[in-house]
Amino acid sequence: MIDGINRDVSLCRQLGYPVFSKDHWMRTGKDRVQVEEVQCVVNIGGARVAPGDILRGDADGVIVIPLAHEDAVLAAAEDIHTSEEAIRAAVRGGMRLDEARRQFKYHQLQTRQG
Repeated sequence: MIDGINRDVSLCRQLGYPVFSKDHWMRTGKDRVQVEEVQCVVNIGGARVAPGDILRGDADGVIVIPLAHEDAVLAAAEDIHTSEEAIRAAVRGGMRLDEARRQFKYHQLQTRQG
């Protein structure tokens, strides 16, 4: 993840190398970019990222999952996946979508717990 602009987007896509940045064109950083520190807390796009945190991204954006919350986030994601699969199965079986969502508590899946 780059808190700035990257280049070589076509090559990155061709290689399947995931790069997330604010834009996709820049001049070379040769002789202008230097490493100041590694394994430190940084702010990227307004998000705090610490060593060990999990970053997940797709075409819609990037999210930072603090390492301390990994288990809770994974459990919530698995619950959401299970419920969405049940909703899909119910709809395939003839149930109306709104009924399936109600039965499997679709609108409560991402409600803050605790």
